[in-house]
Amino acid sequence: MLKYALKRLAFLPFVMFGVTALLFACLQHLTPEMRAALYVKDPRQLSQLDAVIEKYGLRKPVYVQYGIWLKQVAHGDLGYSETAKMPVADAVKSFFPATFELTLCAFFPILIVGVFFGVLSAVYRDRFIDHVTRFVAITGYSLPSFVLGLVLLMVFYGHLHWFPPGRYTLDTDMLVHSDSFRHWTGLLTLDCLLNGQWAAYVDVAKHMVLPAATLLYIEVALLLRITRSSMLEELTKDYVRTARAKGLPERVIIRKHALANALIPVVTLSSLLFIGLLGGVVITETVFDFPGIGRWGVQAAEQLDIAGVLGSTLLAAGLFVTANLVADMLYAVVDPRIRIGG
Repeated sequence: MLKYALKRLAFLPFVMFGVTALLFACLQHLTPEMRAALYVKDPRQLSQLDAVIEKYGLRKPVYVQYGIWLKQVAHGDLGYSETAKMPVADAVKSFFPATFELTLCAFFPILIVGVFFGVLSAVYRDRFIDHVTRFVAITGYSLPSFVLGLVLLMVFYGHLHWFPPGRYTLDTDMLVHSDSFRHWTGLLTLDCLLNGQWAAYVDVAKHMVLPAATLLYIEVALLLRITRSSMLEELTKDYVRTARAKGLPERVIIRKHALANALIPVVTLSSLLFIGLLGGVVITETVFDFPGIGRWGVQAAEQLDIAGVLGSTLLAAGLFVTANLVADMLYAVVDPRIRIGG
């Protein structure tokens, strides 16, 4: 397995190269003046535009510009994001922990609810619990996330004033940026606990409730359907009928036999779901004014922030390859009969 993992990781630079080269080529429809205008406060000053174009070599052939960018990346310089008003590497360090924290808060409830109720729906097919889970799956799969997000905001913030948008209030903002507050992990909920700031922890947790709830309802729908379908297929196979004929308890058949095989497609979907959340849930972060990596990536694209777009793309590509590798390795954990080969 270690050999397989190293072999897959060896392809990571080639994936990065292909993704960034394609994106870099697509961005060349922008004129040098359009790209330089982002870094000039007053675009009417043509001398400043020419200076920026000359500095970054924006009139050079695309392969030369790409080579210059690769050389900078090799030295750890991802460029400067005018959207974030900081270097791209610092922007990733600033925005990614927020998205990672939201992902952790949403993913494990999604996984638990999706697998548990998907199995329950398959075992009690065409009964009340099955109808309820199918209703949740259908509505969650078809309901736009921004609609659900706005409804939750109107009810729980606009009317009840329970869960506000953003990441924290002004008081917590002043606290986490003070010299006395130590950032141990970058995850504010955990850092607040480690610093003994219980009021700040409650405040940050309250801001996480609505975006996490939105992701839970929207993303659990597909996991429910896949788990239910996979479990229904396994329950009709010969080995399940044989186990029942031998007199094994139904819970043993479900947990130790059918579930292990049914989880294989679930593992694939879960890894893609996790990487999708980790790469930034753009709409949810925008609706709830949550300062994550997805919202920053969209803002960079809207403002033609080339360095920001390339930096967020590099991160997404790396996460996607890593998630697929982890999913392949988890197959052997879920079902020991699987042997991962080269």
